[in-house]
Amino acid sequence: MTAAATPSPVARLLAELVAIPTQQASADRAGGDELALCRHVAPLLAARGADEVLVVEAGRGADGGGAGGYVLARWGRPRLVVNAHVDTVPANRGWSRDPWTAAIDGDRLYGLGACDTKGAIAAAITALDRARPRDVALLFSGDEERGTASMRHFLASPHRIGVERAIVCEPTARRAGVRHRGVLAYRATTRGEGGHSSRADHMARPIATLARLAVALDDLGRARAGDGPADMPGLCMNVAALDGGVAFNVVPTSASLTWSLRPWPGFDPAAWARELAARVAAVEAATGAAITVEAVTDHAPFACDDAALAALVGGFTRGFTGVDFWTEAALYQAAGVAAVVVGPGDIAQAHTADEYVTLADLDWAVDLFAHVYQRSQDGG
Repeated sequence: MTAAATPSPVARLLAELVAIPTQQASADRAGGDELALCRHVAPLLAARGADEVLVVEAGRGADGGGAGGYVLARWGRPRLVVNAHVDTVPANRGWSRDPWTAAIDGDRLYGLGACDTKGAIAAAITALDRARPRDVALLFSGDEERGTASMRHFLASPHRIGVERAIVCEPTARRAGVRHRGVLAYRATTRGEGGHSSRADHMARPIATLARLAVALDDLGRARAGDGPADMPGLCMNVAALDGGVAFNVVPTSASLTWSLRPWPGFDPAAWARELAARVAAVEAATGAAITVEAVTDHAPFACDDAALAALVGGFTRGFTGVDFWTEAALYQAAGVAAVVVGPGDIAQAHTADEYVTLADLDWAVDLFAHVYQRSQDGG
């Protein structure tokens, strides 16, 4: 790690974590090794008095590549989990430095995952040097950036028993997230006989059919831009991809359309399903084509109002708010575990080239987690 001055313990540990590639697979790079990071921190957790430390293989989401899983350390019988994810997105284009070599420049520590969310892992471990928690678990889990394999594995395991609350670490600019949108993503497909474009007037045209649906969905998103709560208006409708063509003089045999939306807490999924079906049926009636729609992602929205969590983290945050991105807090909520989303860094830096977290935010996070551990000793 390059630095103008001697780095703090939390910065040194973060540099170690950045150097362990845990990225999800991309077209030009294999997936990293989540379990390698888990094995790296396991002895650090054991040395800080954990009653048990487990490294668990849990797989990765579809096409995730690499080894996946989580490390779980417990002190006593956990009622509270502090959770951060070990995996990162692939390195975005435009990095001016090696993404896996941490560098300090002024108050910023640069490195892939420094903000999202290896900084939180480093802070949570460093805080153990100030206070030993009681009835708390630290869970550093994989597969958050692509799927949810690790979290679903943990929540289905015996280790989840007794857990009542969770602090889910994401870069929130020192705010506490108590609600966020969900994610619904779909793929529509349609088929035709395909053939020479000189016969296009008399053939099914899959791409044109799904283009009609794409416009209908975009129009729906525009029409509902004001729907929802004041802090989360609109569907965030994103028509993402229309695929299927091979050449200008070939009518394709099939086409696919991919789109997504981000429902707010309280969104009516049954009403949305009816509305979507009506749009699809209208395109089918206009074209004579049959369209198949499948949901490829269904992440529920999240909203939690838990007084104990609010009291635990509130004094260290800049207030309680909604966040614009999905988190695994929604999975905790679905499992009956109250959750809050908070951590060092700003989401504006996540997934970007030259990702960074400020040293001040790392120090703040160490203070936050030390407070949480101390409160657990006091029965808070």
